[in-house]
Amino acid sequence: MNYSHKIAEELQVKNHQVQATIDLLDGGATVPFISRYRKEVTGSLDEVQVATIRDRIQQLRDLDKRKEAIIKSIEEQGKMTPELQKAIQEAENMARLEDIYLPYKPK
Repeated sequence: MNYSHKIAEELQVKNHQVQATIDLLDGGATVPFISRYRKEVTGSLDEVQVATIRDRIQQLRDLDKRKEAIIKSIEEQGKMTPELQKAIQEAENMARLEDIYLPYKPK
């Protein structure tokens, strides 16, 4: 999944700004450092925008990990259908994903 494109649309900023910020965050840079000392790389994103990107990228990564775990669990039960797989992949948030998984959750 292209996280940077999705986040750029949500924040109404350019994709390269988000991708540069993600790269810096993944490299261990902190939000204050990025917003103060890497403005030329991020296109002058402020601290709030950088923090929002940090939080959103983590949410999207966690969502994808959970989707993988749910798909694996349902496949192990032998109950996976193409429609169910599509619904899981299209889930936009954790709440929707868990709602889809609820009937298949092992007791």
